[in-house]
Amino acid sequence: MRLATFNVENLFARAKAMDSTVREAGQPALTAFETFNRIAAHDVYTDEDKAAMLDALQTLGVLIETREGRRLNPKQFDTAWALLRENRGDFLAAPSDREPHIVATGRGDWTGWVELIVEPVDELATRMTARVIGDVAADAICLVEAENRPALVRFNDDLLGGRYAHAMLVDGNDPRGIDVGLLCTSQITIDWVRSHVDYPDPDVAGQRLFSRDCPLYKLQLPGGADLYLLLNHLKSQSFAAGDPDPLRTRQSAAVRAIYDELRAGGAEYVAVLGDFNKGPDRRDPKRHPTLEALLGPGTPLVSCYDLDAFGELFDPKDTGQERPGSFQTCSISNRLDYILMSPELAAKVTGGGVFRKGLWGGPENKNPPKLWSVYPELTASRHAASDHAAVWVDLDL
Repeated sequence: MRLATFNVENLFARAKAMDSTVREAGQPALTAFETFNRIAAHDVYTDEDKAAMLDALQTLGVLIETREGRRLNPKQFDTAWALLRENRGDFLAAPSDREPHIVATGRGDWTGWVELIVEPVDELATRMTARVIGDVAADAICLVEAENRPALVRFNDDLLGGRYAHAMLVDGNDPRGIDVGLLCTSQITIDWVRSHVDYPDPDVAGQRLFSRDCPLYKLQLPGGADLYLLLNHLKSQSFAAGDPDPLRTRQSAAVRAIYDELRAGGAEYVAVLGDFNKGPDRRDPKRHPTLEALLGPGTPLVSCYDLDAFGELFDPKDTGQERPGSFQTCSISNRLDYILMSPELAAKVTGGGVFRKGLWGGPENKNPPKLWSVYPELTASRHAASDHAAVWVDLDL
């Protein structure tokens, strides 16, 4: 069987602030989005809270600065990064002749939130995503940043020709709706799935640990073997809301603990796969900052990149040596996508590689990459299947 992982960066729609062509422009909006919703959950709003939420609304384009001062954006639906939803109660007073102000005294006064505005993904980019998945032809594939299960089903039916009999996705913790899902062929049975969406953060009381989820799937394979998959999308590398490394370190430790518990319970074939959002140290590729629990000294997990059988690549132009990563320029520090395996599973690997035909490189690149071939239809970064390559292994199971 073939097992793969691929960050699809949403299938049909994504937040404007997350568009790969305006990623840097959208980052302040993503930070403001997190700030507003975090403060809005407070039981009581201090003056500082209200000022911070008003500033966040301006960054998001809900409010704008005019000659008369700060006002509600009359073109919010067309030009803003987000919308302010006030479903019940009153939160914001925004008269046309005065500065807007927050009238709610705390969370109990209103029901609502800030919602990121989404826009359709370029149709060609969506078709390139489907082409990558079709060409990789995995029997089971982890899809990172899929928006929901109906989107997976529609994508499979409309663009993959119904290749996959099973499409599963458990909603996670990211309010932007970027989750981890699984597609499997009819020869594979999904026995059960266990979510870890409420796994507590050991260092922050009352906070959930995983940025998305770390769902555990038990698959029954045609030959009778059981395969356990831990799907992951660890904390992003953005410093906009503070240093992300400590949280990712705790997440990787928790994934390792879940793996150890599985193994102690008798699970033989286990894979940990997905987008780990952190590559090896550029100066010392044997070091994996924040991922030591999974890839550091003494780990029982075997990385696909360390196997002799890994390297049979689809494109002869791609040696997999000059660009050993899986994200954008594919340098070693951009090796973000992994398939880690228990020793027994790693012993079953007969081949594998990184599939880059849908990967343009960095969004700032004007020309196609020189170190690997891309689909001929791919003529600009906005048409790329993803900023990530797909990673796959073949298993003799």
